[in-house]
Amino acid sequence: MPGLMLLDTPSLYYRAFYGIPESMTAPDGMPVNAIRGVIDMIAMLVREHSPVELAACMDADWRPAFRVAAIPTYKAHRVVSGNAEETPDTLAPQVPVIEQVLDAVGIARIGVAGYEADDVMGTLAVRASGHVDIVTGDRDLFQLVDDAQPVRVLYTARGVKNLQFVDEAAVAAKYGIPGRSYADFATLRGDPSDGLPGVPGVGDKTAAALITRFGSLEALLRAAEEGDELTSGQRAKLSAARDYLRVAPAVVQVARDVPIPAIDLTLPVKPRDPEALAALAERYGLGSPLGRLSAVLEAAS
Repeated sequence: MPGLMLLDTPSLYYRAFYGIPESMTAPDGMPVNAIRGVIDMIAMLVREHSPVELAACMDADWRPAFRVAAIPTYKAHRVVSGNAEETPDTLAPQVPVIEQVLDAVGIARIGVAGYEADDVMGTLAVRASGHVDIVTGDRDLFQLVDDAQPVRVLYTARGVKNLQFVDEAAVAAKYGIPGRSYADFATLRGDPSDGLPGVPGVGDKTAAALITRFGSLEALLRAAEEGDELTSGQRAKLSAARDYLRVAPAVVQVARDVPIPAIDLTLPVKPRDPEALAALAERYGLGSPLGRLSAVLEAAS
């Protein structure tokens, strides 16, 4: 269904970088595998799903201070120095070029200081008045699925050519939880890839069973404090993790109130800056993928 498509741009360029050989280079020898991959991914997504609006969401801050203040281990294992994220040497120079391409084409590119791309997508999704597709390889965004709006995730784990369509039923089938409860489930079980410890001794199955039984993390914690609906072992585990559970929801949950400036999300028909786009095409050898993207955008008008 036509509507708003939100791109988890970092997820897409990492997928392109690792999925396309670095032998794909510009005339000067610079690898452009991520750049070309992102351009072709966007062309395919527009052609196959016909969005009316499109936003390329960015990490203005990949490790926001409010999350680190709550849980200092948040993404700490990815820090190389200061607060810089470990990024492959041949990918880092490609990211600014991807941004320049998006700007020259006229695709809305949105990053907000102090927030991750996930937070931008969460805010745009709840603001939207109609159908929203979120394109990502990050399961954390399953928390945004909402059949009522609807909001669904186009999950790229198997590639953009083989997307998995994730709605509430898919979340329930995969994890055995209510369809909108992914954030509560993820808080309990933790996520080592993000430096979130979870509740020791509570894995996927136990987390799913507890969230399904009580309906929410809030109700589960209330039951642990007030009643005898849990086993002594379960109460002990939750009690031992009390400090973590007090702050973790604000870290795990995608922000939905990011101060995003007014911006036109309308799918462009023609390049915003043809001269800049032509210069990028020549410098980085992007004529073919940009030609494909331009043709798709023109046909979508």
